[in-house]
Amino acid sequence: MKIAAWNVNSLKVRLPHLLDWLATENPDVICLQELKLEDDKFPRAEIEAAGYHAAFFGQKTYNGVALISRHPIEDVCLGNPHYPDEQKRLISGTINGVRVVSAYIPNGQAVGSEKYAYKLAWLDGLITWLGEEIKAHPQLALCGDYNIAPDDRDVHDPKRWTGEILCSEPERHAFQRLLDLGLTDSFRLFEQPEKTFSWWDYRMLGFQKNLGLRIDHILLSHPLAGRCTAAGVDRAPRKLERPSDHAPVWATLD
Repeated sequence: MKIAAWNVNSLKVRLPHLLDWLATENPDVICLQELKLEDDKFPRAEIEAAGYHAAFFGQKTYNGVALISRHPIEDVCLGNPHYPDEQKRLISGTINGVRVVSAYIPNGQAVGSEKYAYKLAWLDGLITWLGEEIKAHPQLALCGDYNIAPDDRDVHDPKRWTGEILCSEPERHAFQRLLDLGLTDSFRLFEQPEKTFSWWDYRMLGFQKNLGLRIDHILLSHPLAGRCTAAGVDRAPRKLERPSDHAPVWATLD
């Protein structure tokens, strides 16, 4: 079973990239973030024509999340009952016995800002809810754009980013609290090339110079981590014309 996550930064713009990636990589499940589409604009017909089911939770211009799966998606839940939120950032469903969560964690804008406080409160609600979900669904994968680089290894210039948004200690502490629930960073289960990132700024030749951060993650519950055989980042879509600023991340389970 291959699970992936991709912040497409506008599904309308990136739909051809997504359909090509589905055709070439053939994932069983892909979790999407930043659809930037209302539900009535979701390209269901194109996704189904590619051989996939879809569950989605969108809004105009901002946010939006989806589950795309070769298998039926059951028991779909929209949002987090512990954190009612007008922003569409969380969707979950059961796929072949695995509870899959697609999350678009807030960016936070700047340390100390109102949006930063919102991010930390949102994460508190996520952690509370996930603690319950893991008990109910021991096989669980939390996939998406976390907007957190959990370690200095995940930052192109750790000194420059020390204490900054995406790398601040409260954000990294929240990431650790997710791990403490019984989740494992699938990427770190395997030896990885140095300076492997999943996001690069469009400005200042960020991708060409590999000035990136690893902020997209697939966290697996212990039963799934034991089944994980590989994990990584696919840089190829970031090289395309008009790409998302994020690359897909993936993990395979036996």
